[in-house]
Amino acid sequence: MFDASRNGGFNPDAPPAPWISLGWIQGFTRAAAGKSGAVMTGIPAAPMEQVRESLDAEVSFQFLAWNKLTMALATGSQHMNLLAPSPAPGGAQVMPAVSIQSGSTANSILLAPADAAAFTAGSMIAVDVDYAGQTGFVASPVSGAYVRQPLNDVDYIRRVTFNVALVSQVTQTGLVLAEPLPGGVPAASAKAQALCGFIDRLGGSFCQEWSGLFLMEGSQGERIFFYYPRLQTMRDAEEMPVPLAPRGKGSLERIVLKAQFRALPVTDPIDGERVLCYRSFLPAPKALV
Repeated sequence: MFDASRNGGFNPDAPPAPWISLGWIQGFTRAAAGKSGAVMTGIPAAPMEQVRESLDAEVSFQFLAWNKLTMALATGSQHMNLLAPSPAPGGAQVMPAVSIQSGSTANSILLAPADAAAFTAGSMIAVDVDYAGQTGFVASPVSGAYVRQPLNDVDYIRRVTFNVALVSQVTQTGLVLAEPLPGGVPAASAKAQALCGFIDRLGGSFCQEWSGLFLMEGSQGERIFFYYPRLQTMRDAEEMPVPLAPRGKGSLERIVLKAQFRALPVTDPIDGERVLCYRSFLPAPKALV
């Protein structure tokens, strides 16, 4: 749960754990679709009081950057990693995963010297355990898939994991990461595997659920927060072109990711009420209240 009284002053580029910055968005729109009804009484009937009949809300916007998480959030289906192909002809279809050494951290992956040499600075990696035929939710730090029946792909968990990062430096003892792994310190049995991009599919039955925190910051330091504890994507993958110049003055366009979500309820621990969203306002320093 996000508490604006405790964490409302965070740096937007470095939000408090476990929140992850997804950058700037545009076209942010909130729509409350809940319904209220009147309790009628008397003859002739007249409204005695008003009650809330249903809870429903939607939020939509466009991501201005493409990355692992923005793609996953902007699609209504499962999101996957494109594992790097193997350069060896006639061999494995993807680069093999390598075991990590003890002492690895979220920012540094220790490897045997021969294994470290297979990676290059600027490449991307997925870090997770081998798939061993289990069913149910798999991958960390959040579930990347729900397996209904056993598969024959030992790399499957690394295909769907969100535990990915960019390699900034390769040393004789391992990999230095440009950003910490979302899952923190890797499990002892985890392996590192090179990937070259991301992919989602139109269709499928796996629906990811997220929490969303949106920040609007004023010029005097005031802040408005919109906190949605539970969001699920409502639309399939969609993107839209945005002209970079005024209309009629060029054809350069920027492709942005469109996202639309439905808010799901939680029970507020303060009083047991069911709610969809929290809106918090922190006034500018020394502003009249």
